[in-house]
Amino acid sequence: MKETTFSLNLETSYTNLPESFYKPCLPTPVASPDLILWNENLANELGISYSIPDLQSITNLLSGNIIPQGMIPIAQAYAGHQFGNFTMLGDGRAILLGELAVPEGGKVDIQLKGSGRTPYSRNGDGRATLSSMLREYLISEAMFNLGIPSTRSLAVTKTGEAVRRELVHEGAILTRIAKSHIRFGTFEYTYHFLDTEELQKLAQYTIDRHFPEIADSENPYLSLFESVMNRQIDLIVDWMRVGFIHGVMNTDNSSVACETIDYGPCAFMNSYDPSTVFSSIDANGRYSFGNQPGIIHWNLACFANTLLPLIDSDESVSIEKAKTKLDIFPDRFESRYWKMLGNKIGFSEVDENDKTLISSLLNWMKKAKADYTNTFLQIEYASEESPAIYQEVEFVEWKQRWSDRIVAKNLDRESVLSLMQKTNPFVIPRNARVESVLQSARLGEMEPFKELVKILASPYARLDKIPFPEEETPESDSIYQTFCGT
Repeated sequence: MKETTFSLNLETSYTNLPESFYKPCLPTPVASPDLILWNENLANELGISYSIPDLQSITNLLSGNIIPQGMIPIAQAYAGHQFGNFTMLGDGRAILLGELAVPEGGKVDIQLKGSGRTPYSRNGDGRATLSSMLREYLISEAMFNLGIPSTRSLAVTKTGEAVRRELVHEGAILTRIAKSHIRFGTFEYTYHFLDTEELQKLAQYTIDRHFPEIADSENPYLSLFESVMNRQIDLIVDWMRVGFIHGVMNTDNSSVACETIDYGPCAFMNSYDPSTVFSSIDANGRYSFGNQPGIIHWNLACFANTLLPLIDSDESVSIEKAKTKLDIFPDRFESRYWKMLGNKIGFSEVDENDKTLISSLLNWMKKAKADYTNTFLQIEYASEESPAIYQEVEFVEWKQRWSDRIVAKNLDRESVLSLMQKTNPFVIPRNARVESVLQSARLGEMEPFKELVKILASPYARLDKIPFPEEETPESDSIYQTFCGT
């Protein structure tokens, strides 16, 4: 492949690990690349810019058609528990171009998703559909703007080639940005298929890259586990705050960098019900909204197991130390979860009386099939224009009890409302709206998609021209399904 005029100064520190962790792998060139989305804000954050004369060369790079001299693209090896069953995996449709040093410090991975077959593709074609890549672009950027750690999306490039799934789709490649692509499943792969020396190298690389503050701790590998656990707790609490349902929380989709990653069958809950699940492949509701805390606890146990050979030379001591840390999870999660719910009603601290108040609200929401996002907004507002459900006696009486608690806690009402407005989004990626703009994009009309991206860029802004945000009916939730569909 010849050199392009546009280039990125990428590092390849991951290739300092043994080659058992990856395979060098070039993207498969595509017929007619077309850069249809470019995330200018993210590009500026990363220190990336290009001029109009560079458009073709950057399109060639982000489609994988031309790889600059010196760049060493790789596919990464990993395994994972998928719906509780352990299996060997690896990047089957994604190729890591390298790591970019960013102006604020640190570095990020630049990966092409949908860029062709790799040594880990098995029977797959290594390609991705336009809809699935647009969906990941939309949701990942929405999550970032909601203040939730997430991989980012720099660009979407159409390939000009068909992708055959159940139907024939347009193909596309997503340029994904991540703190790294080290997964719980990367550690599981190393633990099960490699040796302790290689496991130690992976753990040390992870500490150096993501947790340098623990490098000199008494037991850095035990500290690694606790650091990941703490960040994962914060991440899942944030998911619960906005009603996000990941849909496929396999261990290979849990990032050691603790970002939300892999958006295949994700969706947002409308009517409040902890059993809500949208993924077509999750027939038993394993990854439902309410199960997400328990699942990350289970995933963390799998991660802890991989670190046992490093925590202590005596396996029984390792198990006891890891178990002691893992046993902290329920109380630590519960504490942060209730604090988040308190913030959603404007309370920075919660006591047992507040928990009772919050629980009664959630019980009413479930019984009334009330919209999760809009119910918290309705607590802010008092208007005769409110939908009928928010004029029901039970909700009105709840609001009065909430007002009474503000007085009893000696809180300033303006401060309460300010905290609510920072915690509760005004808009989220509503499932029906997402599907609508994806359908328009499939028909060649990108403006509705771009407009939704723009709206979701400021999710906490209270928009006077929309007194009450859209919501979807409980009936629409009951028939809505998401698919991996990549």
